[in-house]
Amino acid sequence: MKEELDTPAVLIDMDIVKENIQAYQKYCNGIGINLRPHIKTHKIPELAKLQLNEGAVGITCQKISEAEAIISEGGISDILITYNIIGQKKLMALKKLSKRANIAVVADSVYCLEGLSRAFEDSKKKLRVLVECDTGANRCGVISPSAALKLAKVISSNNNLIFGGLMTYPPISEPEKVNSFLAEAKDLIEKNGIKVETISIGGSPDMWKVKKIPIANEYRIGTYIFNDRSLLHRGVCKERDCALTVLATVVSTPTDYRAIVDAGSKVLTSDLFGLEDYGRVLSKPHLKICQLTEEHGTIISENPTGLKIGQQLKIIPNHACVVTNMLDSVIFVANEMPIKHQKVIARGKVW
Repeated sequence: MKEELDTPAVLIDMDIVKENIQAYQKYCNGIGINLRPHIKTHKIPELAKLQLNEGAVGITCQKISEAEAIISEGGISDILITYNIIGQKKLMALKKLSKRANIAVVADSVYCLEGLSRAFEDSKKKLRVLVECDTGANRCGVISPSAALKLAKVISSNNNLIFGGLMTYPPISEPEKVNSFLAEAKDLIEKNGIKVETISIGGSPDMWKVKKIPIANEYRIGTYIFNDRSLLHRGVCKERDCALTVLATVVSTPTDYRAIVDAGSKVLTSDLFGLEDYGRVLSKPHLKICQLTEEHGTIISENPTGLKIGQQLKIIPNHACVVTNMLDSVIFVANEMPIKHQKVIARGKVW
C-alpha cells in the first residue's frame, strides 16, 4: 500500500472485484444459467450494480431490511429474498418493499404461506413465492419432493400468491443428490398442471461445478465477488483472486516467534470454516494466526516471524461475508492506491 492507512481496515481491491464478476458471469453465460448474486457478501449497492451491469438477472438478499438498504440508492429492481418471512412487522415491511421493486420470496411451510397471503390480500399485485427445498444441507426447506408439491398446490390455488418455482441451498459436493430431488419435485408439480418456472440453487464452494446440477436454471452466489480463505483452501480460487483483505498493524513482538496485530475477533471474526487458524497473511505462508481476542490477533511461527512493530500486514480472512458486517465502512482500492471510503450500507440488517 503506497499510502499508509489507519488500521484495522478492510480493503476491497476493485480491479480484482471486476475481474471476479466478469469471470463468473462469463462462466454462467457459457453454460446457459441465470446468475442472481447474493449481496450479503458485500452489502453495498454500488457493487450490486456492477454485478447487474455485467449481466446478472437480479440480486439475492437474505433479510427484508437488507433488501431495503440495498435498493436505497436506486437502480436495483429485482430481488429474491431467500428466507422464511415470519411475523406481522416483517410482512408489512415486505408489502411496502414490493411497491419499490419486483420482489420474490421463499417458503417451506403452510404457516409461512398463510402469513404472506394475508399480507398481500389487498395488494394490486400478487407475490411470487418459491418453495424452499432441503436437498441435504439441513437448513430450511421441505424434506421431500412430495412436500414440495403440497406447497406448490397451496401457492398456485391462492389468490394473493404466484408459484415461482423451487429454491435450495445445496450441500457441498452432492450434485447428483440435489439434481435428483429437484428433478423429482419438478416432475411431480408439472404433472399436476403447475408450471415450474425457476429452479434456483446456490453456494460458492461448488461454483465451478454448476453443470453437475443441470435441472437448475438460476444460480445464487455471494462470495465469488471477493473470494476468501475458505474458498482458497478448497481450491476454488487462487490468492490473486482474493479481493478483500484485512489490513492490520503489528503492535507488539513479545518474542521472535510471536507477534500481535490490531485485528482481533471484532474484525477477522471467529469463523473457522473447518480451518485451524483465523486467516492467511498475504505472501507470508509461514505465519499462523493462532488466536483471537476482541482487539488482538496472535501470530506465531516455527521460525522467527521477521515482523517489526509498526509493520502493516494484509490478511485474507476465512469468511469474507461476516467481515464486511463488522465495520461501518471499507476502503476501495485500485492500482494499489485507496480511492475512497465506502459505507457498508446493509451492515447489521438482520431482520
